[in-house]
Amino acid sequence: MTTFDNRENAFENMYAHDAEMQFRAEARRNKLLGLWVAAKMGLSGDAADAYAKSVVIEDLKEVGDNDVYRKIAADLAEKGAGLPEDELRGLMQKFLSEAKVQIAGEASA
Repeated sequence: MTTFDNRENAFENMYAHDAEMQFRAEARRNKLLGLWVAAKMGLSGDAADAYAKSVVIEDLKEVGDNDVYRKIAADLAEKGAGLPEDELRGLMQKFLSEAKVQIAGEASA
């Protein structure tokens, strides 16, 4: 193998790793967000866990965060606990940052 081939393989491996880490972080974010929304809606225990799983599954329907945003915005509004879009999207970003920290901590342990 040439040096170029080695570099190409290294970049492909790095890209695959980064994509996997982003997927894991988004799934973790959705779980954390789902648990937070569940608490806002008065759910706890198994019901809260089931709701969090439904948020994780919702994110698999389309590319991007809009599917998750629409679900949680509608669910919160239905329970009379709606939030402005910028606040809700800010929470999504906060939980994504938290998820990345958690995953990085797991990787270093």
